[in-house]
Amino acid sequence: MPSSIPNLLTLRGRGGSRASRGRGRAHPDAHDTTIQGTDTDAAVSRLSAVHCGYLTDPYAQFFVSADGGPPTRRLPIINRGTYTRTTALDRLVDAFLDGRGQRQIVSLGAGTDTRVFRRFARGETEGLVYHEIDFEVISQKKMRIVRGNPMLSRIMGEITVSEDATYWSSDLGTRGEYHCHGLDLRKLVDAGESQALIPGLRTDIPTLVVSECCLCYLATEQAAAVLAYFHNRIQSLGTVIYEPVLSHDAFGKVMTSNLAARGISMPTLDSYPTPTDQEKRLSEAGFHGSVKAMTVGDIWRRWVSEDEKTRLDSLEGLDEVEEWELLAGHYVVAWGSKGLDVQGWNELPN
Repeated sequence: MPSSIPNLLTLRGRGGSRASRGRGRAHPDAHDTTIQGTDTDAAVSRLSAVHCGYLTDPYAQFFVSADGGPPTRRLPIINRGTYTRTTALDRLVDAFLDGRGQRQIVSLGAGTDTRVFRRFARGETEGLVYHEIDFEVISQKKMRIVRGNPMLSRIMGEITVSEDATYWSSDLGTRGEYHCHGLDLRKLVDAGESQALIPGLRTDIPTLVVSECCLCYLATEQAAAVLAYFHNRIQSLGTVIYEPVLSHDAFGKVMTSNLAARGISMPTLDSYPTPTDQEKRLSEAGFHGSVKAMTVGDIWRRWVSEDEKTRLDSLEGLDEVEEWELLAGHYVVAWGSKGLDVQGWNELPN
């Protein structure tokens, strides 16, 4: 099996901060470089899927530095993985937002993700409270890009920056409000009940916590404590988690070896090695409603229509069918809720 097998951890704009979720490193400067580089990889993968026609995202281009040449084109299996994961999470988020009343989203390790811009640009949800949390260097990078881009600035409106410059926000009127926090998630682990570490966080409205390859870089007990931070404060809560699984088979060993070569470790991968373990993880964390975990491969087979598959196949074709099935089988989307009935989640194909 080739050691150059790609991995889906670079399929989105959150990789930068998540690399830093590994245990402490001896060289902080090298660590910061890893943060920036992984986030760039993820943004490039997202833009590749857009340029190849898999996704429609007019904002992806703003988070990839132009070097005068054409955008980097990823392998077809990477583009397909980007499409499948992105549309799956969009479907879960949209179903959550279809509920009645005001809603809140908290995106952990958000990096340069563009979902917030796509959501607020559509203006379909009134009063949405949207939080993104990442390390300060990533949060500041996102603010600079938004301020420097007319299209993004029109969507986000006037930006307010905190006195210590670690937090910025926008009041979007009837559309809602946006908060971007430069915050190490590990600070939530030992937070007392009265500590307000996330300015603007509402505890009185249904909330969805999204972790796309973020919690997997914390120690298992720390990842559980981050979920508990929200679980203990918010009565109506849902979560969606995207992470790798199956580290112990031949493909998984190559995958983890590739990541280790980049200085990346994933403690929760050993703790929750299968989709069933991910479901048990959510149940033990107190999420007993609509608990489900599906691999990216199963989502491709069951959630993507035959017409859509035909369209996507026509974009590039896919010669690496076996590699695609292996790759897609090693990543999982898991979701669950407590005190919250998301009807759309119950209606998803199993």
